[in-house]
Amino acid sequence: MIELKGIHKSFEEKAVLRGVDLKVEKGESVVVIGGSGSGKSVLLKHIIGLLKPEEGTVTIDSTDISRLDEDGLNELRKKTGMLFQSAALFDSMNVWENVGFGLKRHTSMTDREIKEIAVQKLKLVGLTGVEGLMPSELSGGMKKRVGLARAIAMEPDILLYDEPTTGLDPIMADAINDLIIKMREKLHVTSVAITHDMRSAYKIADTIAMLYNGVIIARGTTDEIKNTSDPVVRQFIEGRSTGPIIIEGIER
Repeated sequence: MIELKGIHKSFEEKAVLRGVDLKVEKGESVVVIGGSGSGKSVLLKHIIGLLKPEEGTVTIDSTDISRLDEDGLNELRKKTGMLFQSAALFDSMNVWENVGFGLKRHTSMTDREIKEIAVQKLKLVGLTGVEGLMPSELSGGMKKRVGLARAIAMEPDILLYDEPTTGLDPIMADAINDLIIKMREKLHVTSVAITHDMRSAYKIADTIAMLYNGVIIARGTTDEIKNTSDPVVRQFIEGRSTGPIIIEGIER
Protein backbone atom coordinates (compact mmCIF):
# COMPACT_ATOMS: atom_id res chain seq x y z
CA MET A 1 0.00 0.00 0.00
CA ILE A 2 2.82 2.42 0.92
CA GLU A 3 6.46 2.25 -0.09
CA LEU A 4 9.22 4.80 0.40
CA LYS A 5 12.51 4.14 -1.38
CA GLY A 6 15.71 6.10 -0.80
CA ILE A 7 13.97 9.26 0.43
CA HIS A 8 16.25 12.26 0.94
CA LYS A 9 15.09 15.62 2.27
CA SER A 10 17.03 18.64 3.53
CA PHE A 11 16.04 22.02 4.87
CA GLU A 12 18.61 24.68 4.08
CA GLU A 13 21.85 22.80 4.85
CA LYS A 14 20.40 20.35 7.36
CA ALA A 15 19.84 16.82 6.02
CA VAL A 16 16.76 15.39 7.75
CA LEU A 17 16.05 12.25 5.74
CA ARG A 18 19.11 10.53 4.26
CA GLY A 19 17.79 7.56 2.35
CA VAL A 20 14.68 6.33 4.13
CA ASP A 21 13.27 2.98 3.03
CA LEU A 22 9.89 1.95 4.47
CA LYS A 23 7.27 -0.49 3.26
CA VAL A 24 3.74 -0.78 4.66
CA GLU A 25 1.52 -3.65 3.56
CA LYS A 26 -2.21 -3.25 3.00
CA GLY A 27 -4.04 -3.44 6.34
CA GLU A 28 -0.81 -3.21 8.35
CA SER A 29 -0.28 -0.85 11.28
CA VAL A 30 3.26 0.56 11.26
CA VAL A 31 4.57 2.84 13.99
CA VAL A 32 7.68 4.93 13.33
CA ILE A 33 9.55 5.84 16.52
CA GLY A 34 12.42 8.25 17.01
CA GLY A 35 13.53 11.23 19.01
CA SER A 36 12.35 14.82 18.68
CA GLY A 37 13.73 16.34 15.49
CA SER A 38 14.55 12.96 13.96
CA GLY A 39 12.36 13.60 10.91
CA LYS A 40 9.25 11.58 11.77
CA SER A 41 6.82 14.36 10.83
CA VAL A 42 8.80 15.06 7.67
CA LEU A 43 8.43 11.40 6.71
CA LEU A 44 4.67 11.55 7.32
CA LYS A 45 4.34 14.68 5.17
CA HIS A 46 6.00 12.82 2.29
CA ILE A 47 3.40 10.06 2.52
CA ILE A 48 0.53 12.53 2.21
CA GLY A 49 2.28 14.55 -0.49
CA LEU A 50 2.79 17.75 1.48
CA LEU A 51 6.52 17.45 0.82
CA LYS A 52 8.36 16.06 -2.20
CA PRO A 53 11.65 14.20 -1.85
CA GLU A 54 14.88 15.52 -3.31
CA GLU A 55 15.77 11.93 -4.13
CA GLY A 56 13.81 8.69 -4.01
CA THR A 57 10.19 7.72 -4.60
CA VAL A 58 6.98 7.57 -2.57
CA THR A 59 4.54 5.01 -3.93
CA ILE A 60 0.95 4.81 -2.70
CA ASP A 61 -1.16 1.93 -4.00
CA SER A 62 1.17 1.50 -7.02
CA THR A 63 1.20 5.24 -7.84
CA ASP A 64 4.40 7.32 -7.63
CA ILE A 65 2.92 10.39 -5.97
CA SER A 66 5.95 12.58 -6.75
CA ARG A 67 4.73 12.59 -10.35
CA LEU A 68 1.21 13.77 -9.47
CA ASP A 69 0.01 17.31 -10.05
CA GLU A 70 -2.13 19.12 -7.45
CA ASP A 71 -5.36 17.58 -8.78
CA GLY A 72 -3.84 14.12 -8.56
CA LEU A 73 -2.62 14.76 -5.02
CA ASN A 74 -6.08 15.95 -4.00
CA GLU A 75 -7.57 12.70 -5.31
CA LEU A 76 -4.99 10.77 -3.27
CA ARG A 77 -5.79 12.78 -0.14
CA LYS A 78 -9.46 11.84 -0.43
CA LYS A 79 -8.34 8.28 0.33
CA THR A 80 -6.10 9.36 3.22
CA GLY A 81 -7.13 10.58 6.66
CA MET A 82 -4.76 12.27 9.09
CA LEU A 83 -4.94 12.92 12.81
CA PHE A 84 -2.69 15.89 13.53
CA GLN A 85 -0.68 16.22 16.73
CA SER A 86 -2.75 19.15 18.01
CA ALA A 87 -5.96 17.91 16.31
CA ALA A 88 -5.78 21.08 14.13
CA LEU A 89 -9.46 21.93 14.43
CA PHE A 90 -10.75 25.14 12.86
CA ASP A 91 -11.63 27.51 15.71
CA SER A 92 -14.34 29.26 13.68
CA MET A 93 -16.23 26.04 12.89
CA ASN A 94 -18.31 23.94 15.25
CA VAL A 95 -17.62 20.24 15.75
CA TRP A 96 -19.75 18.81 12.96
CA GLU A 97 -18.46 21.41 10.50
CA ASN A 98 -14.89 20.40 11.42
CA VAL A 99 -15.66 16.71 10.97
CA GLY A 100 -17.40 17.33 7.65
CA PHE A 101 -14.80 19.73 6.25
CA GLY A 102 -13.48 17.26 3.66
CA LEU A 103 -16.97 16.26 2.60
CA LYS A 104 -17.94 19.91 2.17
CA ARG A 105 -14.88 20.58 0.05
CA HIS A 106 -14.79 17.44 -2.08
CA THR A 107 -18.42 16.35 -2.50
CA SER A 108 -21.76 17.84 -3.54
CA MET A 109 -23.49 16.72 -0.33
CA THR A 110 -25.88 19.09 1.41
CA ASP A 111 -25.09 20.42 4.88
CA ARG A 112 -27.81 18.16 6.28
CA GLU A 113 -26.21 15.07 4.72
CA ILE A 114 -22.76 16.11 5.92
CA LYS A 115 -24.02 16.70 9.46
CA GLU A 116 -25.62 13.23 9.52
CA ILE A 117 -22.31 11.62 8.54
CA ALA A 118 -20.42 13.77 11.05
CA VAL A 119 -22.73 12.66 13.86
CA GLN A 120 -22.20 9.01 12.84
CA LYS A 121 -18.41 9.36 12.85
CA LEU A 122 -18.47 11.19 16.18
CA LYS A 123 -20.46 8.32 17.66
CA LEU A 124 -17.87 5.90 16.29
CA VAL A 125 -15.16 7.66 18.31
CA GLY A 126 -17.31 7.75 21.44
CA LEU A 127 -18.75 11.28 21.22
CA THR A 128 -22.45 12.06 21.20
CA GLY A 129 -24.28 15.34 21.57
CA VAL A 130 -21.20 17.47 20.89
CA GLU A 131 -21.73 18.27 17.23
CA GLY A 132 -22.86 21.85 17.94
CA LEU A 133 -20.01 22.72 20.30
CA MET A 134 -17.06 24.91 19.35
CA PRO A 135 -13.46 23.63 19.68
CA SER A 136 -12.87 26.02 22.60
CA GLU A 137 -15.49 24.09 24.57
CA LEU A 138 -13.69 20.75 24.20
CA SER A 139 -11.07 19.07 26.37
CA GLY A 140 -7.79 17.91 24.87
CA GLY A 141 -8.99 14.33 24.63
CA MET A 142 -12.26 15.39 22.99
CA LYS A 143 -10.36 17.45 20.42
CA LYS A 144 -8.26 14.40 19.53
CA ARG A 145 -11.41 12.32 19.05
CA VAL A 146 -13.04 15.01 16.91
CA GLY A 147 -9.84 15.09 14.86
CA LEU A 148 -10.06 11.33 14.45
CA ALA A 149 -13.73 11.57 13.41
CA ARG A 150 -12.68 14.09 10.74
CA ALA A 151 -9.89 11.77 9.59
CA ILE A 152 -12.36 8.92 8.96
CA ALA A 153 -15.24 11.03 7.61
CA MET A 154 -14.46 10.20 3.98
CA GLU A 155 -13.84 6.52 4.78
CA PRO A 156 -10.18 6.52 3.75
CA ASP A 157 -7.98 3.56 2.86
CA ILE A 158 -5.03 5.01 4.80
CA LEU A 159 -4.92 6.65 8.22
CA LEU A 160 -1.92 8.68 9.36
CA TYR A 161 -1.34 9.63 13.00
CA ASP A 162 1.05 12.41 14.05
CA GLU A 163 1.94 11.87 17.74
CA PRO A 164 -1.63 10.77 18.60
CA THR A 165 -1.14 10.67 22.40
CA THR A 166 0.99 13.79 22.89
CA GLY A 167 -0.41 16.14 25.53
CA LEU A 168 -2.85 13.61 26.98
CA ASP A 169 -2.90 12.05 30.44
CA PRO A 170 -2.11 8.30 30.55
CA ILE A 171 -5.75 7.19 30.76
CA MET A 172 -6.91 9.36 27.85
CA ALA A 173 -3.81 8.33 25.87
CA ASP A 174 -4.80 4.70 26.33
CA ALA A 175 -8.35 5.51 25.22
CA ILE A 176 -6.97 7.05 22.02
CA ASN A 177 -4.83 3.95 21.47
CA ASP A 178 -7.96 1.79 21.81
CA LEU A 179 -9.73 3.98 19.25
CA ILE A 180 -6.85 3.61 16.80
CA ILE A 181 -7.10 -0.18 17.11
CA LYS A 182 -10.87 0.02 16.71
CA MET A 183 -10.55 2.10 13.53
CA ARG A 184 -8.18 -0.41 12.00
CA GLU A 185 -10.39 -3.39 12.84
CA LYS A 186 -13.68 -1.75 11.86
CA LEU A 187 -12.57 0.16 8.76
CA HIS A 188 -9.79 -2.22 7.58
CA VAL A 189 -7.43 0.68 6.96
CA THR A 190 -3.68 0.77 6.51
CA SER A 191 -2.14 2.84 9.33
CA VAL A 192 1.09 4.73 9.86
CA ALA A 193 1.70 6.47 13.18
CA ILE A 194 4.70 8.42 14.39
CA THR A 195 5.38 8.68 18.11
CA HIS A 196 7.98 8.70 20.86
CA ASP A 197 5.46 7.14 23.28
CA MET A 198 6.59 3.53 23.55
CA ARG A 199 3.50 2.41 25.48
CA SER A 200 1.39 3.61 22.57
CA ALA A 201 3.74 2.11 19.98
CA TYR A 202 3.66 -1.34 21.58
CA LYS A 203 -0.14 -1.28 21.79
CA ILE A 204 -1.13 -0.14 18.30
CA ALA A 205 1.66 -1.50 16.08
CA ASP A 206 1.97 -4.63 14.02
CA THR A 207 5.42 -3.38 13.05
CA ILE A 208 7.72 -0.80 14.63
CA ALA A 209 10.45 1.02 12.69
CA MET A 210 13.01 3.35 14.26
CA LEU A 211 14.18 6.49 12.47
CA TYR A 212 17.63 7.67 13.52
CA ASN A 213 20.17 9.89 11.75
CA GLY A 214 17.87 10.16 8.76
CA VAL A 215 17.42 6.43 8.05
CA ILE A 216 15.40 3.50 9.33
CA ILE A 217 17.90 1.61 11.50
CA ALA A 218 15.58 -1.12 12.82
CA ARG A 219 12.27 -2.70 11.91
CA GLY A 220 10.40 -5.56 13.53
CA THR A 221 7.41 -6.78 15.48
CA THR A 222 6.80 -5.33 18.93
CA ASP A 223 8.47 -8.36 20.51
CA GLU A 224 11.49 -8.07 18.21
CA ILE A 225 11.91 -4.39 19.07
CA LYS A 226 11.44 -5.02 22.80
CA ASN A 227 14.15 -7.70 22.71
CA THR A 228 16.57 -6.04 20.31
CA SER A 229 20.28 -5.95 21.08
CA ASP A 230 20.83 -2.77 19.04
CA PRO A 231 22.25 -0.27 21.57
CA VAL A 232 20.65 2.76 19.89
CA VAL A 233 17.19 1.21 19.86
CA ARG A 234 17.61 -0.09 23.41
CA GLN A 235 18.54 3.34 24.72
CA PHE A 236 15.50 4.91 23.06
CA ILE A 237 12.87 2.36 24.08
CA GLU A 238 14.19 2.32 27.66
CA GLY A 239 14.29 6.12 27.81
CA ARG A 240 17.89 6.34 29.06
CA SER A 241 19.95 9.53 28.79
CA THR A 242 23.18 7.52 28.62
CA GLY A 243 24.14 5.55 25.55
CA PRO A 244 25.13 6.03 21.92
CA ILE A 245 22.41 8.64 21.24
CA ILE A 246 23.95 12.05 21.88
CA ILE A 247 21.72 14.65 23.51
CA GLU A 248 22.76 18.14 22.46
CA GLY A 249 23.54 20.51 25.30
CA ILE A 250 23.82 17.83 27.98
CA GLU A 251 27.25 16.93 29.28
CA ARG A 252 28.05 13.39 30.39
